[in-house]
Amino acid sequence: MSRKESTLSSDLSQKIEAGEFDAVEDLWLQRIEVEPDDLEWFVETSKAVSSVDSDMAQVLLQTLDDQLQQLGHSAIRRKLLRRSGRSMYPNVELHDAILETLETIHSDHSALQDLIEHVGLRRAIEDIPKTWQKADKLEALLDYDVGTVVRMKGKGVATIREVNLTLENFLVDFASGLELRVGFAAAAKMLDALPKSHVLRRKVEEPEVLLKLSKDDPPELLRLVLESEGKSLNGSEVKAILDGVVSPQGWNRFWNAARKHPQVISDPKKRHAVRWAESTEEAQGTLMGNFEAAKLPERFAMLRRDAARDDSLKRNMSKILWRQAERLRRKLPGSAAEIWLQLEKSGELPEGDTDWRPEKLIRDSRDVPKLVSDVDDRTFRERMYRVVREVRDDWGEHFVTALWQESDARALDTLSEALLEDDPETFWTFFDQLVSQPRKNAAGFTWLLERAADRAEWMQRNPLRLMRQFLGAMTDDSFASVRAARLVPLTESGGTLPRLLDHLAQDQAEVALETVATSPGLEDYQREPLANAIKLRFPDLHKETEAPLYATHAMIREKRAELKHLAEVEIPENRQAIEEARELGDLRENFEYHAARRRHEQLSDRAGKLEHDLRRVRPIDPTQVSGNEITIGATVTFEKDGDKRQLTFLGPWESDPERGILSNETDLAQKALGKKNGDSAELPDGEYVVVAIEPWTPDA
Repeated sequence: MSRKESTLSSDLSQKIEAGEFDAVEDLWLQRIEVEPDDLEWFVETSKAVSSVDSDMAQVLLQTLDDQLQQLGHSAIRRKLLRRSGRSMYPNVELHDAILETLETIHSDHSALQDLIEHVGLRRAIEDIPKTWQKADKLEALLDYDVGTVVRMKGKGVATIREVNLTLENFLVDFASGLELRVGFAAAAKMLDALPKSHVLRRKVEEPEVLLKLSKDDPPELLRLVLESEGKSLNGSEVKAILDGVVSPQGWNRFWNAARKHPQVISDPKKRHAVRWAESTEEAQGTLMGNFEAAKLPERFAMLRRDAARDDSLKRNMSKILWRQAERLRRKLPGSAAEIWLQLEKSGELPEGDTDWRPEKLIRDSRDVPKLVSDVDDRTFRERMYRVVREVRDDWGEHFVTALWQESDARALDTLSEALLEDDPETFWTFFDQLVSQPRKNAAGFTWLLERAADRAEWMQRNPLRLMRQFLGAMTDDSFASVRAARLVPLTESGGTLPRLLDHLAQDQAEVALETVATSPGLEDYQREPLANAIKLRFPDLHKETEAPLYATHAMIREKRAELKHLAEVEIPENRQAIEEARELGDLRENFEYHAARRRHEQLSDRAGKLEHDLRRVRPIDPTQVSGNEITIGATVTFEKDGDKRQLTFLGPWESDPERGILSNETDLAQKALGKKNGDSAELPDGEYVVVAIEPWTPDA
């Protein structure tokens, strides 16, 4: 039944239409005694009475008005005056009633009378619409009395220290010492007045009470926070609000204790956020609703997090998972097995045997690696691999397949240790193939590099090959996600790369030194100690590492393409030409044969030089040009007496002096490299000043 239908009951309507106003008045007075705040009933009833007898309607409303004043319900009276004041009083009297009510409601405000004068509420007293506009303006300002605690977005909590009527602004004082003046017109948008119950206001006025709660009753303090904000909050947001109440050292203890309260529930619409339910029953109902709507990984998380609240909640969640496992056991047996393991951990497995027990699912599976890989939880996946070994005679075959697919380090440990124990030959075959093809399982090769640091037999197997593949991975996009966090630490002291040097043979030292010197994946600070370690271990290795040859990525690709063309097209064609010339006989006077041989020497020399240069080439990365000093890859502007010259410093392959591109190996470049903005530099036509250093761009 709607509110209006309840107000105008058929009995009441009949009495009004019949003019039985004594009976109507009795009902009116009873309503005042029981529900004086039911303005909807009073207003609608007065309208119905007014349609029959307007004077009677006025009497009823004035009676209500008198009772509200006697009962001290000034806030309700203000609403009544706004809705029905014109039916009760002439304009002037209505104005006085409005003013009197506002003065009663806000009697404790220190600047009340001054603000009444400021908004002009005592002027134009017959203009009631204007009176209400002024009243609204007044109440907007009355929210901010001296001492009121407010919150300003982006700046935090503050206290109103002054109400300045002359300047029409508030002086706002923040705990940090910052003072701001906020104009009356902007206050409603910028300042959020906090009620006395708000936790942020209590931080200012009652810090010791909140401090005691944080230690004695964490859930109650969390309730205050959530109800103050009126919305769900995540841990970071709660922590920020309670800064200064809960110490950083005590945060985890507080947060873990507070979240265990049965009325604290997660908000599925906001990641890691919680809200406060009105009751334990509502909390459990909400949790079960969220659980039923959740996907399987989210159900697992909810089971782990919320099941301990109540045994019945735990059983209900488990039963839903039982039914889901029954549905999944054929199409997604890995997920069904994970449900079994989760329920086993929580102690809620169904009685008797099940068709979705991991041992049975694995025994019946036609694709064991796929089944196990569908188990998301890493600990459970390790458990599944152990079960595979227990129930499948062909476990080794499945383990090798899994080694090529698995990305989790602990699971790879489980697989490799089992093979090393029972089938080492199969493991070493996998090991050698992975070293040869690291991109085939980038996560697996990263794991191999990490574990090799503590396993001498792994590094002894082919240390030079492993080193070269390691350094190749440092620039391979397949390893981009693990490069900084996992590969780079392995190049440092005690890591796999330095330890590999101890296993190099004499005949591998020279190649290892050249590999370290030319690897684009190493920075200079990494390269130098590695090169020194090789030289120290092999003191007879006197060959100095050649200086790197710098080139742009585009030029490196061009030179590689040229080498490929030489090796795959020109040299084979030349060999064919030699054979054809040889068949002409008498090689001493065979011009075609000698020309083909000379061509062969030229092509071989060119290919050998290209191959040598490409081994020592270092890519130029203009993005690393900081603009602070001249480096290879920089375009530099020099100035002398208003005359500007621009030079670019690249490698010898790109050198083009007519276009202002110089090789880094030229004397001029060697003198310029390292200079900073403002430094002097000697150019062929005199001394210039460096005025700009920018990254070179191909289109520049």
